[in-house]
Amino acid sequence: MLVRTVLLFPVKNIYIFFFLNLQVILWQPVVVENIKKDREVHFYVRASSINSIKAQLRQLTIQYKVSMEDVQGLIEKQIINDTVNPRRSSSYYENYHSMKEIYHWMEEVVKVHSDLLQKIYIGSSYEKRPLYVLKVHQEKRKSAIWIDCGIHAREWISPAFCLWFIGHNRLWRKSRSSHGNSKCIGTDMNRNFDAHWCGEGASPYECQETYCGPYPESEPEVKAVARFVRDHKDIIKAYITMHSYSQLVLFPYSYTMDRSKDHDELESLAKKAAKAIKRTTKKTYRLGAGAQTIYLAPGGSDDWAYDLGIKYSFTFELRDTGTYGFLLPPQEIKPTCLEALSAVKEISQHVLQNL
Repeated sequence: MLVRTVLLFPVKNIYIFFFLNLQVILWQPVVVENIKKDREVHFYVRASSINSIKAQLRQLTIQYKVSMEDVQGLIEKQIINDTVNPRRSSSYYENYHSMKEIYHWMEEVVKVHSDLLQKIYIGSSYEKRPLYVLKVHQEKRKSAIWIDCGIHAREWISPAFCLWFIGHNRLWRKSRSSHGNSKCIGTDMNRNFDAHWCGEGASPYECQETYCGPYPESEPEVKAVARFVRDHKDIIKAYITMHSYSQLVLFPYSYTMDRSKDHDELESLAKKAAKAIKRTTKKTYRLGAGAQTIYLAPGGSDDWAYDLGIKYSFTFELRDTGTYGFLLPPQEIKPTCLEALSAVKEISQHVLQNL
């Protein structure tokens, strides 16, 4: 069950304690420390805990709304079309797909468009799965834009955009790694980059959703991406990372409340991106520096890329604003990808004009 509530009162220790001790999984915000007055709180409840949690919410006079009754049923419904052939169905890009199916899609699309696409192996994941970069090119160019999708596994709309981007032009957040003797597995890979690693807004504890890992780039997935980007930093002129959800266009910094030296230009470009989205689908995306707009989040890939020298660094939090959260229905894939593509085009044009 997915529950939405708004804390309309100062967040006191009793409420923090309440959320810490409930058998719930926070969706927004990710950690209890970022719960703020007058902001919606979204959390997932296991079936076995529903009645007790409802009782505790009533006891504390916290009003709430159930957004989704059967989360597992919705997940199963969303993956039912996972066998659709990418070369035979126009609906392929309007469905969600498993990792196995995405690997198959990469093989197919590179084979069909070998003149435009190149698949580059950059390393392996903790579970020894190959990691690839798909290079889109027509000729040798001196400039490139990096786009990554799916750094958080439960954000299904994110990899769906990357498939859409290539093709037209469920609830786990962390990686799968294990560190030390902890019973908990996984590291938040967007807290594992070497950008004020494990500062305020990340956790050194293995069982927390924002666990930063034992050291920067401890995760093989992060290390592979960081190595590739470092090796090509002179030609990568923009770094765009796709996430969900909340409908946001964010830019550095997320690890500090301080403004970056390029704040004004990045804010201006984010406004153009948000306006492009509005023109395309009428959807509203808020914008701003990460820490100022949502919360402190050290160790993120966008801040890391910016500090590496890639000025045009952006994070997109795609649809929606909480009705479905991470379980965005397949019928939302096409409009979400269209609006995101319009924003990426806006950023790309600005980059080309300012090389």
